Amino acid sequence: MASNGTDAAAEVPQPPPSQGRLITVLSIDGGGIRGLIPATIIACLEAKLQELDGPEARIADYFDVIAGTSTGALVTAMLAAPDEKKRPLFAARDISQFYLDNGPKIFPQRKIGFLKPAANLLSLMRGPKYDGAFLHDKIKSLTHDVRIADTVTNVVVPAFDVKSLQPVIFSTYEAVHEPLKNAHLSDICISTAAAPTYFPAHFFRTEGEKPGGREFHLVDGGVAANNPTMVAMSMLTKEVLRHNPAFRPVEYGNFLIVSIGTGSPKQAEKYTAPKCAKWGLLRWLYNGGFTPLIDIFTHASADMVDIPSALRGPSVREELPPHPG
Repeated sequence: MASNGTDAAAEVPQPPPSQGRLITVLSIDGGGIRGLIPATIIACLEAKLQELDGPEARIADYFDVIAGTSTGALVTAMLAAPDEKKRPLFAARDISQFYLDNGPKIFPQRKIGFLKPAANLLSLMRGPKYDGAFLHDKIKSLTHDVRIADTVTNVVVPAFDVKSLQPVIFSTYEAVHEPLKNAHLSDICISTAAAPTYFPAHFFRTEGEKPGGREFHLVDGGVAANNPTMVAMSMLTKEVLRHNPAFRPVEYGNFLIVSIGTGSPKQAEKYTAPKCAKWGLLRWLYNGGFTPLIDIFTHASADMVDIPSALRGPSVREELPPHPG
C-alpha cells in the first residue's frame, strides 16, 4: 500500500508502490448528484482507517492511485488536493457534506407544473440543462491553482476531446512526461463533469515550451470510461513499460482495486427493443425526461470493465483470507 501509517506519511514523500506488498487503486464512477453514494462509502472507510491509524489518517495515504470520472473526479480531486503541508486538504467526511450542501445548487430543479415535459424538451433543444456556473466557481474555490502534478497521491481522470474526437487521460504520471498535460485540477474536473446535454463543454489551454501551448475542447469522461478502473490500470501498465524504477512487472494478484459505483439509475430496465425500434433521432436524444443515447454510452463503458475482471478469475475479495475477527 501507499503508506502504513500517517506519521511517516506526513514527514516523507509517498513511497513508490514497489515498496509495498500491493499496488492499491481506488476507482470512483461518474453519476452526477449520485456522487454522494461513493462519498459516503469513502467517508466510512476513512473513519475505520482512523480507528486503526489515528485521526490524521486520510484515504490518500492508502492508495497509490485514485481514479475518478465526472462526479468521481471531483471526489478524487478533494481526496488528493494538498494543503500547505502537502497533506490532503479535505477529510473524506467533508466531501459528503459538500454534496449535501451544494447538490441542489449544482442541479437546480425548475418548477414548471403540467408543462414540464414540453419545457424540458424545449430547454434540451436550446442548450445544456444547467449552465454550470455555480459548479465551476465551487470547483475553482476548492482546488485553487493546484495542478495535477501537485496531488498528494497519483490521480487519473479521463475526459473526451470533441475537436480531435479522442479520449484524453489526465494523470499525475502523464504530467511528468508531458508538461502540457499538467493542467489545473479545476479545469480537469470541470471538463470531465461536462456531460453532454447537462453541462457545457469546457475549453482551456495549457502553456509550455510549445508555442501557443496546447488546447483542450473537453466533455464528460464518461463518454469513454464512466468506470475509470481500466484507465488507471492502463496508466500503471505504461509506467511499467517506461521502466519507471518505482514499478516492476506485476501480475494482477499484486493489485488491490476498490471500485465504487454510484448506485443503480432509476431508468434501468426502462427501455425495450420493441420500443427503441420505433425511435427516431429525437427520441434517442430525449425520452420521458431521460437521455437514452447518453445513458447507453456511460453505462456501457462502465460495465465493460467487468468483462476482463470476470475473465481473470476470482476477485481480490474472494482471494483474501477471512478477517480473524
